[in-house]
Amino acid sequence: MGYFVKNRVIYRKFQAKSEQNKFRMNTLSRVVITGVGLTAPNGNNLTEFRQNLLNGISGVSTIETHYMGNMIAGVCNFDPLKYQKKKDVRRGTRAGSIATYCANEAILDSSVDFPNQDKSRIGVYIGITEHGNVETEHEIYNISQHNYDVKFWTHHHNPRTVANNPAGEVTLNLEITGPHYCIGAACAAGNIGIIQGLQMLQLGEIDLAIAGGVSESCQTFGIFAAFKSQGALAEHSDPKKASRPFDKNRNGIVVSEGGCLFTLERLEDAQKRGAKIYGEIVGYAINSDATDFVLPNPERQGECINLALKKAGIKAEDIDIVNTHATSTPQGDIQECEMIRKIFGNCKTTFINNTKSFIGHCMGAAGSLELAGNLPSFSDNLVHPTINIDELDESCRINNLVMHKPHQAESVNYILNNSFGMVGINSVLIVKKFLSQ
Repeated sequence: MGYFVKNRVIYRKFQAKSEQNKFRMNTLSRVVITGVGLTAPNGNNLTEFRQNLLNGISGVSTIETHYMGNMIAGVCNFDPLKYQKKKDVRRGTRAGSIATYCANEAILDSSVDFPNQDKSRIGVYIGITEHGNVETEHEIYNISQHNYDVKFWTHHHNPRTVANNPAGEVTLNLEITGPHYCIGAACAAGNIGIIQGLQMLQLGEIDLAIAGGVSESCQTFGIFAAFKSQGALAEHSDPKKASRPFDKNRNGIVVSEGGCLFTLERLEDAQKRGAKIYGEIVGYAINSDATDFVLPNPERQGECINLALKKAGIKAEDIDIVNTHATSTPQGDIQECEMIRKIFGNCKTTFINNTKSFIGHCMGAAGSLELAGNLPSFSDNLVHPTINIDELDESCRINNLVMHKPHQAESVNYILNNSFGMVGINSVLIVKKFLSQ
Protein backbone atom coordinates (compact mmCIF):
# COMPACT_ATOMS: atom_id res chain seq x y z
CA MET A 1 0.00 0.00 0.00
CA GLY A 2 2.90 2.32 0.88
CA TYR A 3 4.27 1.83 -2.66
CA PHE A 4 1.10 3.20 -4.22
CA VAL A 5 0.88 6.15 -1.80
CA LYS A 6 4.52 7.04 -2.46
CA ASN A 7 4.06 6.89 -6.20
CA ARG A 8 0.84 8.90 -6.01
CA VAL A 9 2.78 11.67 -4.23
CA ILE A 10 5.53 11.55 -6.90
CA TYR A 11 2.90 11.68 -9.64
CA ARG A 12 1.18 14.68 -8.05
CA LYS A 13 4.50 16.55 -7.82
CA PHE A 14 5.18 15.73 -11.47
CA GLN A 15 1.66 16.81 -12.42
CA ALA A 16 2.10 20.13 -10.60
CA LYS A 17 5.42 20.73 -12.35
CA SER A 18 3.86 19.89 -15.71
CA GLU A 19 1.01 22.29 -14.99
CA GLN A 20 3.51 25.09 -14.40
CA ASN A 21 5.33 24.48 -17.69
CA LYS A 22 2.65 23.27 -20.06
CA PHE A 23 1.93 26.67 -21.59
CA ARG A 24 5.52 27.88 -21.86
CA MET A 25 8.03 26.96 -24.55
CA ASN A 26 11.01 28.71 -22.94
CA THR A 27 12.08 25.58 -21.04
CA LEU A 28 12.77 23.87 -24.38
CA SER A 29 15.30 24.55 -27.13
CA ARG A 30 14.55 27.73 -29.02
CA VAL A 31 13.82 27.11 -32.71
CA VAL A 32 14.37 29.63 -35.49
CA ILE A 33 13.64 29.95 -39.22
CA THR A 34 16.84 30.20 -41.27
CA GLY A 35 15.72 29.54 -44.84
CA VAL A 36 12.62 30.01 -47.00
CA GLY A 37 11.82 28.26 -50.28
CA LEU A 38 8.50 28.82 -51.99
CA THR A 39 6.46 28.87 -55.13
CA ALA A 40 3.13 30.69 -55.22
CA PRO A 41 0.79 31.78 -58.00
CA ASN A 42 2.40 35.23 -57.82
CA GLY A 43 6.04 34.47 -57.08
CA ASN A 44 8.74 31.80 -57.08
CA ASN A 45 10.88 33.11 -54.24
CA LEU A 46 10.32 35.19 -51.12
CA THR A 47 11.60 38.45 -52.63
CA GLU A 48 9.29 38.21 -55.65
CA PHE A 49 6.35 37.01 -53.57
CA ARG A 50 6.72 39.77 -51.01
CA GLN A 51 7.08 42.49 -53.63
CA ASN A 52 3.86 41.39 -55.32
CA LEU A 53 2.05 41.37 -51.97
CA LEU A 54 3.16 44.93 -51.29
CA ASN A 55 2.28 46.03 -54.83
CA GLY A 56 -1.19 44.46 -54.81
CA ILE A 57 -0.43 42.00 -57.62
CA SER A 58 -2.67 38.93 -57.79
CA GLY A 59 -1.46 35.64 -59.22
CA VAL A 60 -4.88 34.12 -59.86
CA SER A 61 -5.57 33.04 -63.45
CA THR A 62 -7.30 30.00 -64.98
CA ILE A 63 -6.56 26.34 -65.58
CA GLU A 64 -8.06 23.80 -67.98
CA THR A 65 -9.59 20.87 -66.10
CA HIS A 66 -11.04 17.54 -67.24
CA TYR A 67 -14.83 17.51 -67.59
CA MET A 68 -15.29 21.10 -66.35
CA GLY A 69 -13.26 23.15 -68.80
CA ASN A 70 -11.59 26.44 -67.89
CA MET A 71 -11.67 27.19 -64.15
CA ILE A 72 -10.44 30.13 -62.07
CA ALA A 73 -7.40 28.97 -60.13
CA GLY A 74 -4.04 29.91 -58.66
CA VAL A 75 -1.38 28.17 -60.76
CA CYS A 76 2.37 28.24 -60.05
CA ASN A 77 4.91 28.94 -62.76
CA PHE A 78 8.15 27.55 -61.32
CA ASP A 79 10.73 25.50 -63.27
CA PRO A 80 10.70 21.91 -61.97
CA LEU A 81 13.80 21.12 -64.04
CA LYS A 82 15.85 23.53 -61.95
CA TYR A 83 16.35 20.73 -59.42
CA GLN A 84 14.92 17.60 -61.08
CA LYS A 85 15.67 15.59 -64.20
CA LYS A 86 12.97 15.10 -66.82
CA LYS A 87 12.74 11.44 -65.81
CA ASP A 88 12.08 12.39 -62.17
CA VAL A 89 9.34 14.84 -63.15
CA ARG A 90 7.73 12.28 -65.44
CA ARG A 91 7.88 9.53 -62.83
CA GLY A 92 6.86 11.67 -59.85
CA THR A 93 4.03 14.00 -58.94
CA ARG A 94 3.22 17.69 -59.20
CA ALA A 95 3.23 17.93 -55.39
CA GLY A 96 6.60 16.16 -55.33
CA SER A 97 8.05 18.65 -57.81
CA ILE A 98 6.68 21.58 -55.80
CA ALA A 99 8.15 20.13 -52.60
CA THR A 100 11.51 19.40 -54.21
CA TYR A 101 11.73 22.91 -55.65
CA CYS A 102 10.85 24.52 -52.30
CA ALA A 103 13.21 22.31 -50.28
CA ASN A 104 16.18 23.08 -52.52
CA GLU A 105 15.38 26.80 -52.48
CA ALA A 106 15.11 26.80 -48.68
CA ILE A 107 18.45 25.04 -48.25
CA LEU A 108 20.16 27.49 -50.61
CA ASP A 109 18.57 30.42 -48.81
CA SER A 110 19.72 29.12 -45.42
CA SER A 111 23.39 28.92 -46.52
CA VAL A 112 23.72 25.74 -44.46
CA ASP A 113 26.72 23.59 -45.41
CA PHE A 114 24.43 20.95 -46.84
CA PRO A 115 27.03 18.66 -48.50
CA ASN A 116 28.72 18.17 -45.13
CA GLN A 117 25.49 17.89 -43.15
CA ASP A 118 24.71 14.51 -41.56
CA LYS A 119 21.79 13.51 -43.80
CA SER A 120 20.50 11.06 -41.19
CA ARG A 121 19.90 14.01 -38.86
CA ILE A 122 17.68 15.92 -41.30
CA GLY A 123 13.89 15.54 -41.10
CA VAL A 124 11.34 16.41 -43.78
CA TYR A 125 7.84 17.26 -42.53
CA ILE A 126 5.30 18.42 -45.09
CA GLY A 127 1.71 19.38 -44.42
CA ILE A 128 -0.84 18.36 -47.08
CA THR A 129 -4.57 18.72 -47.51
CA GLU A 130 -4.83 15.53 -49.53
CA HIS A 131 -2.62 13.55 -51.86
CA GLY A 132 -3.19 11.07 -54.68
CA ASN A 133 -6.38 12.52 -56.15
CA VAL A 134 -4.58 14.23 -59.01
CA GLU A 135 -2.77 11.09 -60.13
CA THR A 136 -5.84 8.88 -59.77
CA GLU A 137 -8.09 11.26 -61.69
CA HIS A 138 -5.56 11.62 -64.51
CA GLU A 139 -5.21 7.87 -64.85
CA ILE A 140 -8.97 7.30 -64.90
CA TYR A 141 -9.31 9.98 -67.56
CA ASN A 142 -6.49 8.36 -69.53
CA ILE A 143 -8.00 4.87 -69.57
CA SER A 144 -11.40 6.38 -70.41
CA GLN A 145 -9.84 7.32 -73.75
CA HIS A 146 -9.00 3.61 -74.26
CA ASN A 147 -12.34 2.03 -73.37
CA TYR A 148 -11.18 1.69 -69.75
CA ASP A 149 -8.51 -0.86 -70.63
CA VAL A 150 -6.32 -1.01 -67.48
CA LYS A 151 -3.24 -1.96 -69.49
CA PHE A 152 -2.98 1.79 -70.09
CA TRP A 153 -2.83 2.44 -66.34
CA THR A 154 0.65 3.59 -65.23
CA HIS A 155 2.83 1.30 -63.14
CA HIS A 156 3.99 4.45 -61.28
CA HIS A 157 0.55 4.86 -59.69
CA ASN A 158 1.30 3.35 -56.26
CA PRO A 159 4.43 5.38 -55.34
CA ARG A 160 2.74 8.48 -56.73
CA THR A 161 -0.33 8.16 -54.54
CA VAL A 162 1.08 7.09 -51.15
CA ALA A 163 0.52 9.84 -48.60
CA ASN A 164 4.23 10.34 -47.89
CA ASN A 165 5.03 10.99 -51.57
CA PRO A 166 5.87 14.74 -51.55
CA ALA A 167 8.19 14.40 -48.54
CA GLY A 168 9.64 11.19 -49.95
CA GLU A 169 10.45 12.83 -53.26
CA VAL A 170 12.41 15.49 -51.35
CA THR A 171 14.51 12.85 -49.61
CA LEU A 172 15.20 11.06 -52.89
CA ASN A 173 16.25 14.29 -54.56
CA LEU A 174 18.48 15.51 -51.71
CA GLU A 175 19.65 12.06 -50.52
CA ILE A 176 18.29 12.69 -47.04
CA THR A 177 18.21 9.55 -44.88
CA GLY A 178 16.51 10.99 -41.81
CA PRO A 179 12.77 10.75 -41.10
CA HIS A 180 10.22 11.99 -43.60
CA TYR A 181 6.45 12.04 -43.68
CA CYS A 182 3.46 14.14 -44.65
CA ILE A 183 0.92 15.42 -42.17
CA GLY A 184 -2.65 15.31 -43.43
CA ALA A 185 -4.32 18.24 -41.73
CA ALA A 186 -6.62 19.79 -44.34
CA CYS A 187 -6.06 23.53 -44.70
CA ALA A 188 -4.35 23.76 -41.31
CA ALA A 189 -1.51 21.61 -42.63
CA GLY A 190 1.02 24.29 -43.58
CA ASN A 191 1.28 25.48 -39.97
CA ILE A 192 1.27 21.93 -38.63
CA GLY A 193 4.18 20.84 -40.83
CA ILE A 194 6.21 23.64 -39.24
CA ILE A 195 5.04 22.68 -35.76
CA GLN A 196 6.12 19.07 -36.35
CA GLY A 197 9.59 20.22 -37.42
CA LEU A 198 9.89 22.39 -34.33
CA GLN A 199 8.86 19.57 -32.02
CA MET A 200 11.32 17.09 -33.53
CA LEU A 201 14.15 19.60 -33.11
CA GLN A 202 13.16 20.18 -29.50
CA LEU A 203 13.07 16.42 -28.89
CA GLY A 204 16.61 16.12 -30.26
CA GLU A 205 15.54 13.67 -32.96
CA ILE A 206 17.08 15.78 -35.75
CA ASP A 207 19.43 18.74 -36.23
CA LEU A 208 17.78 20.35 -39.27
CA ALA A 209 14.13 20.36 -40.27
CA ILE A 210 12.71 21.02 -43.72
CA ALA A 211 9.12 21.82 -42.88
CA GLY A 212 6.00 23.53 -44.19
CA GLY A 213 3.26 22.63 -46.65
CA VAL A 214 2.54 21.90 -50.32
CA SER A 215 -0.52 21.58 -52.52
CA GLU A 216 -1.31 20.43 -56.05
CA SER A 217 -5.05 20.87 -55.54
CA CYS A 218 -5.88 22.87 -58.65
CA GLN A 219 -4.68 19.97 -60.83
CA THR A 220 -7.75 17.92 -59.85
CA PHE A 221 -11.27 18.52 -61.15
CA GLY A 222 -12.83 16.84 -58.10
CA ILE A 223 -12.14 19.71 -55.73
CA PHE A 224 -13.67 22.19 -58.18
CA ALA A 225 -16.74 20.00 -58.62
CA ALA A 226 -17.18 19.56 -54.87
CA PHE A 227 -16.91 23.26 -54.06
CA LYS A 228 -19.23 24.10 -56.94
CA SER A 229 -21.85 21.64 -55.68
CA GLN A 230 -21.59 23.27 -52.24
CA GLY A 231 -22.03 26.73 -53.75
CA ALA A 232 -18.58 27.63 -52.42
CA LEU A 233 -16.58 28.04 -55.64
CA ALA A 234 -15.55 31.59 -56.54
CA GLU A 235 -16.87 33.12 -59.74
CA HIS A 236 -15.92 36.45 -61.33
CA SER A 237 -15.49 37.86 -64.82
CA ASP A 238 -11.93 38.84 -63.86
CA PRO A 239 -10.00 35.91 -62.31
CA LYS A 240 -7.72 38.29 -60.42
CA LYS A 241 -10.74 39.68 -58.56
CA ALA A 242 -12.27 36.29 -57.75
CA SER A 243 -10.55 35.78 -54.39
CA ARG A 244 -12.02 38.56 -52.26
CA PRO A 245 -12.21 37.82 -48.52
CA PHE A 246 -14.34 40.25 -46.52
CA ASP A 247 -15.88 41.80 -49.65
CA LYS A 248 -19.67 42.10 -49.55
CA ASN A 249 -20.01 40.26 -52.88
CA ARG A 250 -17.54 37.42 -52.21
CA ASN A 251 -18.92 34.10 -53.40
CA GLY A 252 -16.40 31.40 -52.68
CA ILE A 253 -12.95 29.86 -52.76
CA VAL A 254 -10.32 30.10 -55.49
CA VAL A 255 -8.58 26.72 -55.62
CA SER A 256 -4.81 27.09 -55.86
CA GLU A 257 -1.56 25.16 -55.77
CA GLY A 258 1.73 26.14 -54.18
CA GLY A 259 4.34 25.31 -51.63
CA CYS A 260 6.50 26.82 -48.94
CA LEU A 261 9.13 24.97 -46.93
CA PHE A 262 11.39 26.42 -44.25
CA THR A 263 14.67 25.29 -42.81
CA LEU A 264 14.30 25.21 -39.04
CA GLU A 265 17.21 24.95 -36.62
CA ARG A 266 17.84 25.13 -32.91
CA LEU A 267 18.96 28.65 -32.07
CA GLU A 268 22.35 27.58 -30.77
CA ASP A 269 23.12 25.70 -34.00
CA ALA A 270 22.05 28.63 -36.17
CA GLN A 271 24.11 31.09 -34.16
CA LYS A 272 27.14 28.82 -34.17
CA ARG A 273 27.29 28.94 -37.96
CA GLY A 274 26.35 32.63 -38.17
CA ALA A 275 23.07 32.02 -39.99
CA LYS A 276 20.65 34.78 -40.86
CA ILE A 277 17.48 34.34 -38.82
CA TYR A 278 14.05 35.27 -40.18
CA GLY A 279 12.31 34.83 -36.84
CA GLU A 280 11.86 32.62 -33.81
CA ILE A 281 8.84 30.34 -33.34
CA VAL A 282 7.63 31.17 -29.84
CA GLY A 283 4.06 29.86 -29.75
CA TYR A 284 1.78 27.39 -31.43
CA ALA A 285 -1.44 25.47 -30.88
CA ILE A 286 -3.53 22.79 -32.56
CA ASN A 287 -7.06 21.83 -31.58
CA SER A 288 -10.30 20.38 -32.95
CA ASP A 289 -13.80 21.78 -33.35
CA ALA A 290 -15.57 18.43 -32.89
CA THR A 291 -18.77 19.97 -34.30
CA ASP A 292 -19.10 19.67 -38.09
CA PHE A 293 -17.47 18.25 -41.23
CA VAL A 294 -17.26 21.62 -42.98
CA LEU A 295 -18.61 24.51 -40.91
CA PRO A 296 -15.97 26.14 -38.67
CA ASN A 297 -16.39 26.70 -34.96
CA PRO A 298 -15.17 30.22 -34.05
CA GLU A 299 -15.16 29.40 -30.34
CA ARG A 300 -12.67 26.57 -30.86
CA GLN A 301 -10.62 28.79 -33.21
CA GLY A 302 -10.46 31.41 -30.49
CA GLU A 303 -9.35 28.81 -27.96
CA CYS A 304 -6.57 27.79 -30.34
CA ILE A 305 -5.34 31.40 -30.58
CA ASN A 306 -5.46 31.88 -26.82
CA LEU A 307 -3.55 28.66 -26.22
CA ALA A 308 -0.81 29.78 -28.64
CA LEU A 309 -0.60 33.13 -26.83
CA LYS A 310 -0.23 31.34 -23.49
CA LYS A 311 2.54 29.13 -24.84
CA ALA A 312 4.34 32.21 -26.13
CA GLY A 313 3.88 33.91 -22.75
CA ILE A 314 2.39 37.04 -24.33
CA LYS A 315 -0.92 38.88 -24.52
CA ALA A 316 -3.14 39.62 -27.51
CA GLU A 317 -2.00 43.26 -27.58
CA ASP A 318 1.60 42.12 -28.12
CA ILE A 319 0.70 40.76 -31.57
CA ASP A 320 1.49 43.20 -34.40
CA ILE A 321 0.12 41.24 -37.39
CA VAL A 322 -2.68 38.69 -37.54
CA ASN A 323 -2.79 36.92 -40.89
CA THR A 324 -6.33 35.66 -41.31
CA HIS A 325 -7.33 32.30 -42.69
CA ALA A 326 -10.38 33.85 -44.39
CA THR A 327 -11.09 31.95 -47.61
CA SER A 328 -13.72 34.25 -49.18
CA THR A 329 -16.70 32.10 -48.22
CA PRO A 330 -19.70 34.09 -46.94
CA GLN A 331 -20.11 32.46 -43.53
CA GLY A 332 -16.50 31.46 -42.83
CA ASP A 333 -15.17 35.01 -43.13
CA ILE A 334 -17.86 36.37 -40.82
CA GLN A 335 -17.18 33.79 -38.12
CA GLU A 336 -13.43 34.39 -38.16
CA CYS A 337 -13.99 38.16 -37.94
CA GLU A 338 -16.29 37.68 -34.94
CA MET A 339 -13.56 35.70 -33.19
CA ILE A 340 -10.84 38.24 -34.09
CA ARG A 341 -12.97 41.11 -32.78
CA LYS A 342 -13.43 39.24 -29.50
CA ILE A 343 -9.69 38.63 -28.99
CA PHE A 344 -8.02 41.58 -30.72
CA GLY A 345 -10.82 44.17 -30.80
CA ASN A 346 -9.15 46.43 -28.21
CA CYS A 347 -5.59 45.98 -29.50
CA LYS A 348 -4.69 49.35 -30.98
CA THR A 349 -1.45 48.27 -32.65
CA THR A 350 -2.55 44.85 -33.95
CA PHE A 351 -3.08 44.92 -37.72
CA ILE A 352 -5.06 42.36 -39.69
CA ASN A 353 -4.36 41.18 -43.24
CA ASN A 354 -5.11 38.34 -45.65
CA THR A 355 -2.92 36.66 -48.28
CA LYS A 356 -5.52 34.52 -50.04
CA SER A 357 -6.85 37.65 -51.75
CA PHE A 358 -3.62 37.54 -53.84
CA ILE A 359 -3.15 33.82 -54.45
CA GLY A 360 -6.41 32.04 -53.70
CA HIS A 361 -6.53 29.11 -51.29
CA CYS A 362 -3.35 27.03 -51.55
CA MET A 363 -4.85 24.42 -49.22
CA GLY A 364 -2.02 22.46 -47.52
CA ALA A 365 0.47 25.18 -48.45
CA ALA A 366 -1.71 28.10 -47.32
CA GLY A 367 -0.41 28.49 -43.77
CA SER A 368 3.28 28.28 -44.63
CA LEU A 369 2.96 30.64 -47.62
CA GLU A 370 0.97 33.16 -45.60
CA LEU A 371 3.56 33.11 -42.83
CA ALA A 372 6.39 33.57 -45.33
CA GLY A 373 4.70 36.57 -46.93
CA ASN A 374 4.64 38.36 -43.57
CA LEU A 375 8.12 37.49 -42.28
CA PRO A 376 9.82 40.43 -44.06
CA SER A 377 7.68 42.75 -41.93
CA PHE A 378 10.20 42.19 -39.15
CA SER A 379 12.69 44.13 -41.29
CA ASP A 380 10.62 46.77 -43.07
CA ASN A 381 7.69 47.16 -40.61
CA LEU A 382 5.27 47.05 -43.55
CA VAL A 383 1.99 45.15 -43.23
CA HIS A 384 0.92 43.89 -46.63
CA PRO A 385 -2.71 44.65 -47.51
CA THR A 386 -5.79 42.64 -48.31
CA ILE A 387 -6.85 43.32 -51.89
CA ASN A 388 -10.14 42.98 -53.81
CA ILE A 389 -12.29 44.56 -51.12
CA ASP A 390 -14.45 46.80 -53.28
CA GLU A 391 -17.19 47.05 -50.65
CA LEU A 392 -16.44 45.81 -47.15
CA ASP A 393 -19.05 43.47 -45.68
CA GLU A 394 -20.15 45.20 -42.48
CA SER A 395 -20.21 41.80 -40.78
CA CYS A 396 -16.48 41.57 -41.51
CA ARG A 397 -15.55 45.02 -40.24
CA ILE A 398 -12.66 44.69 -37.80
CA ASN A 399 -10.30 47.27 -36.36
CA ASN A 400 -7.03 47.79 -38.24
CA LEU A 401 -7.94 45.65 -41.24
CA VAL A 402 -5.28 46.61 -43.80
CA MET A 403 -6.88 47.09 -47.21
CA HIS A 404 -5.74 48.15 -50.68
CA LYS A 405 -2.24 49.36 -49.77
CA PRO A 406 0.46 48.46 -47.22
CA HIS A 407 0.42 49.93 -43.73
CA GLN A 408 3.63 51.30 -42.23
CA ALA A 409 3.70 50.13 -38.62
CA GLU A 410 5.90 51.63 -35.93
CA SER A 411 7.38 48.21 -35.28
CA VAL A 412 6.62 44.55 -35.93
CA ASN A 413 7.76 42.13 -33.24
CA TYR A 414 5.14 39.36 -33.28
CA ILE A 415 3.22 37.74 -36.15
CA LEU A 416 0.29 35.39 -35.54
CA ASN A 417 -0.77 33.09 -38.36
CA ASN A 418 -4.23 31.44 -38.48
CA SER A 419 -4.92 28.25 -40.47
CA PHE A 420 -8.13 26.27 -40.10
CA GLY A 421 -9.32 23.19 -41.96
CA MET A 422 -12.22 20.89 -42.76
CA VAL A 423 -13.42 18.26 -40.30
CA GLY A 424 -12.64 20.84 -37.63
CA ILE A 425 -8.86 21.15 -37.33
CA ASN A 426 -7.30 24.45 -36.26
CA SER A 427 -3.69 25.61 -36.08
CA VAL A 428 -2.03 28.83 -34.95
CA LEU A 429 1.63 29.86 -35.12
CA ILE A 430 3.33 32.82 -33.44
CA VAL A 431 6.70 33.99 -34.69
CA LYS A 432 8.81 36.61 -32.96
CA LYS A 433 11.33 39.03 -34.43
CA PHE A 434 14.79 37.78 -33.52
CA LEU A 435 17.10 40.25 -31.84
CA SER A 436 20.68 39.03 -31.40
CA GLN A 437 21.80 39.23 -27.80
